[in-house]
Amino acid sequence: MKVAVIGAGTMGSGIAQAFAQCDAVETVYLCDIKQEFADGGKSKIEKNLGRLVKKEKMTQEAADAIVAKVKTGLNTIATDPDLVVEAALEVMDIKKACFKELQENIVKNPDCIYASNTSSLSITEIGAGLKTPIIGMHLFNPAPVMKLIEVISGANTPKETTEKVIEISKTLGKTPVQVNEAPGFVVNRILIPLINEGIFVYSEGISDIEGIDTAMKLGCNHPMGPLELGDYVGLDIVLAIMDVLYNETKDSKYRACGLLRKMVRAGHLGVKSGIGFYKYNEDRTKTPVDKL
Repeated sequence: MKVAVIGAGTMGSGIAQAFAQCDAVETVYLCDIKQEFADGGKSKIEKNLGRLVKKEKMTQEAADAIVAKVKTGLNTIATDPDLVVEAALEVMDIKKACFKELQENIVKNPDCIYASNTSSLSITEIGAGLKTPIIGMHLFNPAPVMKLIEVISGANTPKETTEKVIEISKTLGKTPVQVNEAPGFVVNRILIPLINEGIFVYSEGISDIEGIDTAMKLGCNHPMGPLELGDYVGLDIVLAIMDVLYNETKDSKYRACGLLRKMVRAGHLGVKSGIGFYKYNEDRTKTPVDKL
């Protein structure tokens, strides 16, 4: 099987690695709008695998074989994939344009399956007007590790496409959960408002950052507190999903916290920017920003 991953950021590179680690996958095209972005995604994969080699969880030979499967370039290299997984920016117009260009001008395989890794947007709307309907294939960060894939059918997604993507998900060693299209699907419909509420609690001065995260870890047995988790998800992604939930439902319980919007405007996005509710240090330690 040949797979094209469109978008070589954190999620895209992780998805590419997850597929490249699968014995059933021959080639992974890792694509982006600039060659250096695609190459950067491949470098992330090499670093991730290097850490596994260092911990003796993988041999260098196995790591090299995985990296060798990944071919980088612009979207135009993805001429013959069996599956496309789009992991571009979480912006409806960008996703629609991406699939339109792929289907009309690039991909030559008439049996190719087109999937979006969107975390909240309408599959039906993304696929509107396309000659081949799309499906949602939502992996979670870090994609090589997390076991869940939400498989989301839009109004026009054929049943056989859903069945094929469920089987592909199992081939990756993941657990697929079939989801009917709705804003936020299952996980983010529940999780993102929880993070947003944690931000409200902090903004109202009810507790400090460590206090909120510790309370949820010890009180609810969560592996991460909501503010730390928001940093790892990316606060820009949290905001985008909150806005989708609110705009789709018009329910005030999905309003984004003003502090969240302010932090995104400031570029304090969490781990990927080096600072969010925590400041992330070169030695992989972190310090709550209210303790700096």
